[in-house]
Amino acid sequence: MFSTKRLFVRSLLNSDSDDFYDMMSNPNVMSPIPQRVKTREESDTNLHLLIQDPKEKTLWAICEKDNTEFIGLCALLVNNQGQDEIAYRLREQYWRQGYGREITAGLIDYCFQELNFKLITADVNTNNIPSVKILNKFMLPVREFYNENDKCTDRRYKLMNEKS
Repeated sequence: MFSTKRLFVRSLLNSDSDDFYDMMSNPNVMSPIPQRVKTREESDTNLHLLIQDPKEKTLWAICEKDNTEFIGLCALLVNNQGQDEIAYRLREQYWRQGYGREITAGLIDYCFQELNFKLITADVNTNNIPSVKILNKFMLPVREFYNENDKCTDRRYKLMNEKS
């Protein structure tokens, strides 16, 4: 799909199953979102659905360039106001290496340069401090709201494409 200095983004594969489960079953990864951890069966079912469902082709695997191992997910979503939204999630062992910042920049570039989006958003649980810090570097916070689905307070960020 696209690449950054150290990362590349590709379609999800059935062979990602173990690494996907490692991420989805880790409470340290899931609680800041916040979502509950997944069982092996739930994780495998979720991965299979993401691979098979053509509507979900905007959710991809993140890999290091020198390794094809799955290190996380990134996605293009649509928020509750019908606006394009970027998202990512990394396996815990890949935290604090600058990958969150790098994939965020890559998603922004991809959306604006390749897809010609005029506006992108990102929502984050306000308690997810590392992701809040990353989004503060790239986007402007525009509002906070209670996320009924995840039972948390989210902050919405926006960024306009300056070339459009």
